[in-house]
Amino acid sequence: MSSSALDNEPQHTTRSPHPHPAPRRPEMALSAWIALLALLTAELMNMLDQSVVLTALPAIQESTGAGPVAVQWLTTAYSLPVAVGLITGGRLGDIYGRRRMLLIGTVVFTAASLLCGLATGPGMLIGARLLQGVGVAVMIPQVLATMHVTFEGHNRSKAFGLYGAVLAIANVLGPVLGGVLTQADLFGLSWRPIFLVNVPVGLAVLLLGRTYIPESTVRRADRLDVAGMLLSGLAVILVLYPLTEGHATGWPLWCFVMLAAGVLVLGVFLRHQRRRQGNAPLVTLTLFRLRQFSGGMAADLLHGLLCGLFFMTWTLYLQNGLGMSPFHAALAFVLLSVGELGGATVAAKTAGRFARRLPQAGALVAIAAMVTYGLQVGSHQGDLTLLAMTAPVTLIGFGLGMVSGPLADLSLARVPHEDAGSASGLFNTAIHLGIALGTALTGVLFFAITGGSPDATVNRDAFVTVLWWAGGLLALMWVLMFCLPRHANSQDD
Repeated sequence: MSSSALDNEPQHTTRSPHPHPAPRRPEMALSAWIALLALLTAELMNMLDQSVVLTALPAIQESTGAGPVAVQWLTTAYSLPVAVGLITGGRLGDIYGRRRMLLIGTVVFTAASLLCGLATGPGMLIGARLLQGVGVAVMIPQVLATMHVTFEGHNRSKAFGLYGAVLAIANVLGPVLGGVLTQADLFGLSWRPIFLVNVPVGLAVLLLGRTYIPESTVRRADRLDVAGMLLSGLAVILVLYPLTEGHATGWPLWCFVMLAAGVLVLGVFLRHQRRRQGNAPLVTLTLFRLRQFSGGMAADLLHGLLCGLFFMTWTLYLQNGLGMSPFHAALAFVLLSVGELGGATVAAKTAGRFARRLPQAGALVAIAAMVTYGLQVGSHQGDLTLLAMTAPVTLIGFGLGMVSGPLADLSLARVPHEDAGSASGLFNTAIHLGIALGTALTGVLFFAITGGSPDATVNRDAFVTVLWWAGGLLALMWVLMFCLPRHANSQDD
C-alpha cells in the first residue's frame, strides 16, 4: 500500500505557464502522521525498555531480594526472546497482516509491562520481562515493514529519518527516565512506574494503530514454516547466549561448543530454506541477491557491533578512567544523544535527497570525531573534562544520527512488499547480533588490557584501543554503504 492509501495529497497534471515547472511533492495528510506516530511510539517503547531498567536495578534488587544472577537475567530475559523471535515475527506479519501482528504484539507487551509493575519477587519479574520480549519480537518487525510498504518517495525518506530520530531520543531517555521515575517514588511505588508507564502508552498505540495504520499482508503466504522457525530460533540462541554470558563466566569450553553448534544449526536452517523456496519459506533467500539489502544488512551488523563495543567501554572509561560520578557520566551520554538527534534531524529534513551520500557522510564525520577523541584521550590522560570532550562526543553522535534512519530506508528500498516483514526481521536481528558480538569483543579489546582493574591509567589506555577499533568499524560501514543506491529514489544497485 502506498502513501496514497493514507490520504496523501494527490498528484495533479494541470498546465503551468512555465515550460519546466518544479514538481510539487505530496505532503503527508494528518492520518498518515498519526499512523507514523503510532508506529514510532511502538518502536520507542521497545528501545526504552531495553535500557530503562538499568538505572533502577539497585532499587529492584533491594525491594525484591534479587541476587546477582537474577539481576543479570532482568536484561537477558528481555533481549533473548527479542533476538530469537524477530525473523518469525516479521514473517507472521507478512502472512497474517502487519497491523494485526503489531497490535497483538502490543497487547502482549502492555500486559507484560503491567505484570512487571505488579511483580512481588524476582521470579515473577523475570517471567514478565520474558513475556515483554515475546511481545516485542512480534511487534517490532511490523514497524519497519509497515513503513516500507506504506510510504513512498519523499514521505518515505522523511518517515525513516524520524525513525532514526526516535532511536536517538531513546538512547538517552531510557536511563534518564528509569532514574527519574525510581527517584520520584510515585505513590510509594519505587521502581514500578518504569514498567507501569507502558500501560497507557501501549493502550494509545492500540487505539491509534487500529484506527489509522493501514493493513498489509501477503495473500499467497498462507502458512508458517514451523521447522524453519524452530531452526532459526535455536541457531540464534546457540550463538547469542554464549556471546552474552561468555565474559561473565570466563569463556568456559561450553561457550565454544554452543557457538560451534549454532553455526551447524544455521547451516541446517539455510539448507532447509533452500528446499522451501517457492513453498512459503521463513526467509526468502533471494533477498540476499539484492546488493543494497545484503550490503545494508552487513553495515547494520557492524553498527550494532560498534554500539555494543563502544558504549559499554565508554561508561567504564568515564567512571574508572576519569573518575566521573554516574551523574556526570550520564551527562556525557546526553551530549552524544543530542548530537545523534541533530544528525537524525538532518536526515529527516533532507528526506533522502542525497541517497547513500548522507549516511556515508555521517560515517566520515563519526570517524573524524573518533580519531580526534582518541588523540584527546591519549594526550590529556586523567584531566580531560566533560566540557573539553563536548565537541568530539557531540560530533560522534551527529555522525551516527545521520546513519540509522537512511541505512534502514535504503537497505529495504528494493525489497518486494510481500517479503517486507521477513526483511525487517532479518534487519533487526542483524543489529541485535552485532550488539552481542560487540559486547563479547569488549573482553578481547578492553578487559584483556584492564583485567578488571579500576586503575585509571589502564582503563584510559584500553579505551584508546577501543576507539581505534571503533574507527575501523565505521570505515568498513562506509565501504559497505557503496552497496546502497547512488541516487534518491533510485531502483538501481
